[in-house]
Amino acid sequence: PSMSRTNVATGTLVTPAFVLKGSGTKRMLVRAVGPGLAAFGLPGTMENPKLTVFRGSTELTSNDDWSAADFLSELALATSYVGAFALDETSKDAATLTLVEPGAYTIQVSGTTASPTGEALVEVYEVP
Repeated sequence: PSMSRTNVATGTLVTPAFVLKGSGTKRMLVRAVGPGLAAFGLPGTMENPKLTVFRGSTELTSNDDWSAADFLSELALATSYVGAFALDETSKDAATLTLVEPGAYTIQVSGTTASPTGEALVEVYEVP
């Protein structure tokens, strides 16, 4: 897994990256956790992060409010499988599953109008 915790300020984007080597398609779990960090006692967490995954300038997928994803049960199963901490089913955290080929990818994390700032944890896991 790859993880990065940062503070997202008003009007800014946090853009961590990951590079996938080898061959073949891999399934990746990507999460932007804000509210889920509050359960661990971290103050000032982002209340509603949004994440978008890009390859170059092409948007592959995005999520705002993982609990509204069409594939919520798959997200929960992948979270458990990779050993990540569970997210509350009604949280405003963001998470997505995406299939990727070898190459370089960026993840943009931003706040919403109602919650533009705060601490967020960005996680990337390969899901076997």
